[in-house]
Amino acid sequence: MLDQLPSHGRYDYSGISERPRFTWPGGARVALYVACALEHYAFGEGMAEDLVPGGSHPDVLNTSWREYGNRVAAWRLLDLFAEHRLAAGILLNSAVCDHAPSLVAACNAAGHELIAHGHSNSQTLAGMTDAQQAAYVSAVAERMARAGQTPRGWAGPWMAETLTTPDVLAEQGYGYILDWCMDDQPVWMNTRSGPLLSVPYSQEINDSAAIIGRQVSAADFADMIVDQFEEMLATAKDGHPVVMSVILHAFIIGQPFRMRHLRRALDHILAPRAEVWITRPGDIAEHFRTLPGAIA
Repeated sequence: MLDQLPSHGRYDYSGISERPRFTWPGGARVALYVACALEHYAFGEGMAEDLVPGGSHPDVLNTSWREYGNRVAAWRLLDLFAEHRLAAGILLNSAVCDHAPSLVAACNAAGHELIAHGHSNSQTLAGMTDAQQAAYVSAVAERMARAGQTPRGWAGPWMAETLTTPDVLAEQGYGYILDWCMDDQPVWMNTRSGPLLSVPYSQEINDSAAIIGRQVSAADFADMIVDQFEEMLATAKDGHPVVMSVILHAFIIGQPFRMRHLRRALDHILAPRAEVWITRPGDIAEHFRTLPGAIA
């Protein structure tokens, strides 16, 4: 006898061409969102995104490299988004609300969606009990609400979860999650208190995975964005529309020589097209809930 493999049980298999047909607003074939992470890290402890790993401590090099993202790069990216009249998703560590309150205020004023990204990227949910997770995700939402927006969605630091994280998020009132990258359409996930929507999130069109992880050049990353867009636009048809996400981190893509190439890619994918709905993750989730047969 062959044993059945262990499963997370969060969703069943579904081939994209076998699903019920639907449309995005205006009949668009591609729902496109850009998300930019604004992160804050503890000095000298916990997890960290490093440009040059293995350095001495205190790690001045990587600490100051990351902080450039909040002090300079994020502001330049906000300008770039404004030039393109783009309302983005901001993956926000709630610690940024205290560390750089004027930056969070600027995101609010520009109409960007604030998405909960934990308190700090120096820590994750891994190893927490349900009670600890509930207190943590609730405190993150409360701090962000005081900064101007109650988050609709969750993107976990380092995409780290426990076996019960989706359950806890649903119970704490979160409407969608970005941690899972298994599909090009939203997917309803099973939780112990009812369905939670997973909105597509790319680990490929992602500057951290590509530029830091795989050492892809800024020019190649821009080409990846354009190629992903053109291929998704070409293949999303017959009532099976898709979601394309572009995932950015201020301290990575916001370096001027990289922003030059990002500008080129945004010029291409954000040009007006009837087949493209340029939007935010929370708006994708809200629209998906209105479709015939929606679970919630």
